[in-house]
Amino acid sequence: MTTAQAQARYPLTQGVNPWLVTVSVMLPTFMEVLDTAIASVALPYIAGSLSASNSEATWVLTSYLVANAVILPASNWFARRFGRKRFLLTCVIIFTVASFFCGAAPSLTVILAARVLQGAGGGALQPLSQSILLESFPVSKRSMSMAAYGLGIVLAPVLGPTLGGWLTDTFSWRYAFYINIPVGILAVILVSRFVHDPPYIKNAKVGPFDNIGFGLLMVWTGSLQIVLDKGQEDDWLGATWVRWTVAALVISLLLWIWHSWTHPKGLVDLHILKDRNFRTGCVLIAMLGMCIYITIAILPLYYQEVLGYTAFTAGLVVGPRGIGSFIGSPIIGILGSRIDNRKLLCAGFCGFGICALVFGTVNLSIGPYTLLIPIMLTGFALSFVFVPLSTMMMATISRNEMGNATGLANMLRNIGGSIGISMATTALIRRAALHQTEIGAHITPSTMVFQQKSAAIAAYLGHQLGPAQARPGSFGLLYGLMMQQSALMAYVDVFRWTALLAFFCACAAWMFKKPKKAADLPPGAH
Repeated sequence: MTTAQAQARYPLTQGVNPWLVTVSVMLPTFMEVLDTAIASVALPYIAGSLSASNSEATWVLTSYLVANAVILPASNWFARRFGRKRFLLTCVIIFTVASFFCGAAPSLTVILAARVLQGAGGGALQPLSQSILLESFPVSKRSMSMAAYGLGIVLAPVLGPTLGGWLTDTFSWRYAFYINIPVGILAVILVSRFVHDPPYIKNAKVGPFDNIGFGLLMVWTGSLQIVLDKGQEDDWLGATWVRWTVAALVISLLLWIWHSWTHPKGLVDLHILKDRNFRTGCVLIAMLGMCIYITIAILPLYYQEVLGYTAFTAGLVVGPRGIGSFIGSPIIGILGSRIDNRKLLCAGFCGFGICALVFGTVNLSIGPYTLLIPIMLTGFALSFVFVPLSTMMMATISRNEMGNATGLANMLRNIGGSIGISMATTALIRRAALHQTEIGAHITPSTMVFQQKSAAIAAYLGHQLGPAQARPGSFGLLYGLMMQQSALMAYVDVFRWTALLAFFCACAAWMFKKPKKAADLPPGAH
């Protein structure tokens, strides 16, 4: 095929097959999302290796999220100022180099600094990839491109715990970061070869950098992450420093909204929220972040903390979610252009909610294959959520607003996920304490059932520990069983609340306005 023929066949990608562009931009996005999930599995090992507490090790996650959230909405300005291809290449290189320093870090301070740098490089990868994909396909075929994008976003958090657990157990936690280096090098080669800037990016006139907006953004996102990460440890608003941090969060957030709305050339253009579909999509994508990250975070924890599975085994158990995503992504890519996306979105959220209700029926006797089908169906349902949601919220957005829109949407999804994980963690701790109190109120040394169970356990332990230790040992075992049952009931509560949130999202999906099928490009796209 000659250059002229290629340009005529693929005008939107300047003669490059759009699926080659898809592979090129999905690789760094998949790497960035995968790294977030891998790092969470390796935290206990990082803490032990660097002589840090588990509480201090959590800053490995929060430092990354803070830098990531700050860069997300700013990515559109950097892409216009330096060129989208050049900015994407720079971000991939920064992320890859920072991954090496994370793996080679000799101390907690070094790895935190490297994670901030890694978050700054990784923050723009998702919105850049999404905007490039959306502009590489005509509107009639965007469902297929979003299916490919959704496959990477959904699969990465699923494969992350399994891969991270295997690397950590087999080699070292450092290889959880080193694995990004060959992937990053391949991504640089592909992006350099197949991705090109559209004319409006090359000819864009960009105003000065919005220092005030960027500073306010850093303050409120940083305050939010600190409160979400450390608030539970100090009883949330019961601590003075939490109240001051929340005050800084609220004030800086309101000032950022006011500045972004009134400043004609602000870092983030919030006027895009006037678009009904995009506004609705922003609300739903934040709730989607809550739903998906709650499930991804606490289901492996249930297997590890309540049932005693290892991190690698728990990752294998939840891995079938990826199979569901593999099956659902091509199907939704085909159905997306034939069926009303609101119906698909509603069905996806309902399916996710039903699976969450099934997770809410767990008990202490389930095996590794008990939840195989619900876990697989969760991945299938998420494919029917993410693709129609991205398609509907971007359907009426012009090309020159695509970068601004994707940056804002991805920031909201990350913030929704952070809030969801914090809410789930708090609920697990407090509901477990509540259930333990309720169970303990019905178990006293004077009850007949307690005496019978205690005597039976003491008789067994007497042969192992001796008569003197048998009675106290029986009380300890019974108390451990009570704590295990309380934790189980707390997980059940969180799964059911997640289901209610998913069903609410299914109803809210009908707030979208069905876009017209008049043209491939929305008004103002040229």
